[in-house]
Amino acid sequence: MRYPQGGGLTAERQAFRERVRMEAVAMFAAGRGSGEVAKELGVSVRSVQRWRQAWRAAGRDGVRSRGPASRPKLSETLFAVLEEELAKGPVAHGWPDQRWTLARIKTLIGRRFHESMTLSGISRAPPRCFHRGFLAAPLFGQEQVGGGDEGDVAVPSDE
Repeated sequence: MRYPQGGGLTAERQAFRERVRMEAVAMFAAGRGSGEVAKELGVSVRSVQRWRQAWRAAGRDGVRSRGPASRPKLSETLFAVLEEELAKGPVAHGWPDQRWTLARIKTLIGRRFHESMTLSGISRAPPRCFHRGFLAAPLFGQEQVGGGDEGDVAVPSDE
């Protein structure tokens, strides 16, 4: 399973899945069918078919994991730079008011770092980015700022 924006499996789970793929390779070499392999390993037949195709094309190396589907778009260092840019406020970056929205943050990331991130990826930025409320998604005890647009930023409510 692939996870967006740098999330993913633990090292133990990655190692487990690698072992399952290598077990499948041994079964391929023994001439076992895809349905039988899938049932024994508890995986989908389609996964077994993909692994078999990769095995035929490149051997064991073709079945090995190539790592996560994607890495975080911004490193911790760049997130620190982003926080500095956010602290300057939206007006400093050309917007007419002092309201940060996820859409504006996405635009700023594109302009400043030449990277593209989804709104959901920005809303799930490293937790340390939430302390100023810059990138916070609506959480318990928070309310939307602005007109309720999907890209609006949540801030702590006064409860």
